[in-house]
Amino acid sequence: MSDTAAVLTVSDRVFQGIYEDASGPALAAFLAARGFEFVEARLVPDERDQIEAALRTFAEEDIALVVTTGGTGFSPRDVTPEATCAVCERLAPGIPEAMRAASRAITPHAVLSRAQAGICGRTLIVNVPGSPKAAIESLGAVIAALPHGLELLRASRAQGGQDHGCA
Repeated sequence: MSDTAAVLTVSDRVFQGIYEDASGPALAAFLAARGFEFVEARLVPDERDQIEAALRTFAEEDIALVVTTGGTGFSPRDVTPEATCAVCERLAPGIPEAMRAASRAITPHAVLSRAQAGICGRTLIVNVPGSPKAAIESLGAVIAALPHGLELLRASRAQGGQDHGCA
């Protein structure tokens, strides 16, 4: 059985219908092509409480991997990393470090990414940029390692490990 995956697009302009969501569908196709069972895409504005609520809901639904797209930059409304940290009981700093390192070879702007990754219950949450190209490049830099990490994370309950839930 393949791991489940969902995408959360975080964007005021997409939420308001000003722009069409390009990153969410691109990420869904990318994940499906790599063997993930894509189960859901959601859209929220750049509002921390709504981002946190969506992430908690995905974790409660026992989705293995949640990829957020958007809200990782320097704009005052870019709060996806803060929302991610608020719901995760453990961070996974190697994931965004690897994404930034890979992106740095493509653009000097990679160092401006504030993306985070962490664990909420048995769900891994990974932030990627809002641009479809940058989102796929970032996730592509770490996708090979994710199935092993998810195997370890999701086996914990089956082996009698504690399930801490979300923060």
